[in-house]
Formats: sequence, structure tokens, C-alpha cells
Amino acid sequence: MRTAEWETRRQDNLVRETAMPYVRRDLMGRIESVHRTSAADAVEYLDAGDPELKRFLQEEFGAPEPARAGLQLLPVFEEVLQVLLAKGLVTVEELSENARATWAHVLEARQPPADATRFSASGFVEIIDDSAFGGLPDQR
Repeated sequence: MRTAEWETRRQDNLVRETAMPYVRRDLMGRIESVHRTSAADAVEYLDAGDPELKRFLQEEFGAPEPARAGLQLLPVFEEVLQVLLAKGLVTVEELSENARATWAHVLEARQPPADATRFSASGFVEIIDDSAFGGLPDQR
């Protein structure tokens, strides 16, 4: 399963698990608050999968964080893939299209930009170099 599909399903499951389907709307008709049970000012029921409810929850609480353990393993997988490719045990062509694209993106991110200019002597240092005039006068 591709990462984007997995993330969408995970967010759907999170909404279902934490859904509070009764909403209160502001004067403009936007969701203002979400409640587990109906109340005098929150009688409209929205399905847990409703896109508007999902959007509100994401704006209110942010996108769910991926599991930290999985993120800690990413450098390990990168290094293992580098070793396998370097030893010729796996070729890039054997990877799925998604994996090839991701690997290419990783490699590009590690390369400095082609148009990056290196610092070089500009001559400006000679303009502000006041060492020929000696140090500051003694303030005694």
C-alpha cells in the first residue's frame, strides 16, 4: 500500500475512533465545535467520515503525528538500501515505481543545488580592512 493511501486510511480510522458527530455551527455555517452527544445548540449530526468534519478536526488539532518508532527506522532502511545497491544485491530497477521515485528524491535532497554559488573573494574585504591604519587610539 502506498504511503499516501496508508496515511488517509489512518486518518479515517482516527476520525472514527475520536469522532464526536454532533456539531455546532457559527453564523456563517462553519463548524464551531464538535460534541459527543447532542445538546441544545449542537443538534446537527455528521457522519464520522464527513469531509467537513475531518477538515475541522485537522485544522483544530493538526495532522496526526506518525509513529515515532517508524521515523527512527527510516535512516536504518536508507542505509540498508544503500548497502544492497552498492553490493549489487538489488538493482534500482527491481524496486517498485513508488520506491524508485522516493529513492531518487532522497538522493536529490542530499545533493547540493546545481546552481549553488560558492563564496569567493569579492574584494570587499580590502575595502573594510583598516589594519593599515593601526589599532584604535588609546582612550586613557
